[in-house]
Amino acid sequence: MPEKLNDLLERLKTQQRMLILAMAEHSGLPAGSMLRQVAELENVIAAVEAVAAEEADRARRA
Repeated sequence: MPEKLNDLLERLKTQQRMLILAMAEHSGLPAGSMLRQVAELENVIAAVEAVAAEEADRARRA
């Protein structure tokens, strides 16, 4: 995986992890906005992983 994509992926995962751990500190259900942020990050993480896989496939074919 290209280093820039790997760095982005790590930043996204770190942010998502921080949000989830922050939500775990509070009793009750998390706010909808926090849940949306986690879900949005999950979508972006999946997109970055897909681009990384495409780039790796492209590099193998070159």
